[in-house]
Amino acid sequence: MYSQACESHSNQRLLISTLTSFPNKPRNHRRRGTNHLMAPQPPDREAAQPRGKDESAAAKTSVLEKFTPEEEASLLDESKAHKAAGNDLYLAKKYNAAINKYEEAAAVLPPYLEYELAVLRSNMATCHLNLQEWAEAIKQATAAIDGLAYLEQVEKEADEARQAAKDKEEDVEDVIVSAGASKAGPALQPEEDTAEAARRKRRGDIAKIRVKSLLRRARARRELGGWSNLEGAMEDYKTLSTMPNVSPTDQKSVAAQLRELPPKIKAAQEKETAEMWAKLKDLGNGLLKPFGLSTDQFKMVQDEKTGGYSMSFGQGGSSEKK
Repeated sequence: MYSQACESHSNQRLLISTLTSFPNKPRNHRRRGTNHLMAPQPPDREAAQPRGKDESAAAKTSVLEKFTPEEEASLLDESKAHKAAGNDLYLAKKYNAAINKYEEAAAVLPPYLEYELAVLRSNMATCHLNLQEWAEAIKQATAAIDGLAYLEQVEKEADEARQAAKDKEEDVEDVIVSAGASKAGPALQPEEDTAEAARRKRRGDIAKIRVKSLLRRARARRELGGWSNLEGAMEDYKTLSTMPNVSPTDQKSVAAQLRELPPKIKAAQEKETAEMWAKLKDLGNGLLKPFGLSTDQFKMVQDEKTGGYSMSFGQGGSSEKK
């Protein structure tokens, strides 16, 4: 007899994923636009250098800034035209055509315009939801969320740099300011106030698209089902429950899903675990068959005192502990 510890939660999921994964079915029912990663680049400009692991987000973005303001504005206008056409097709419920237009819009955008790309990806995700293409919806929503996370890091680093520069400037002013000037009120800085208002609006826009993308990915994961996807949906809803800019209607939906998902996750876990053991049994029978044995002759028995397991082998009515 020997003891065998119960497998951990994560090890079960890894084994299930290994045994049950199969190649995805090719998608050829829709003509797709150009990949958005192939953004146009002027031929007379130096290509972007590879991103280093220790670079800041702002430094990585600066490497990609290779278009002049005029070129960027022209590409952005072209992208907006494709996006507007996609919006019209979406409202007409022509979701496949809308996806193609959104892809065309993404294809002409400079790759460092993460917010605009995230909006397009989120729009594509909702098209896939309407087509009940859950896996594609998850893919596009995840791309949008990842792009926004990167953009938020860039914005954070820029804010920190501005604050550091402002603190340094104030320290210098404290040294040279006269006693009379120190009694005067602070000078108004309308330009700075306008810039800060624009930054606040930008942060609000990013948060808005992030909420939409999380809601869309959570729904797609829930609809696709399976242990891993349901757990992913649960994590998305937990994240949404902590965000202050979720609408009251969506808050109710999030709260409902947080109540309903746990039993579904448990059922999916038990189902996939049973399927895993069935596959292992078939594999074991294939290996034991040449020796005239089968897995039915091996029994797992739990020790009530220790909680451990022992395996017993029985043949022809007799049993022998191994």
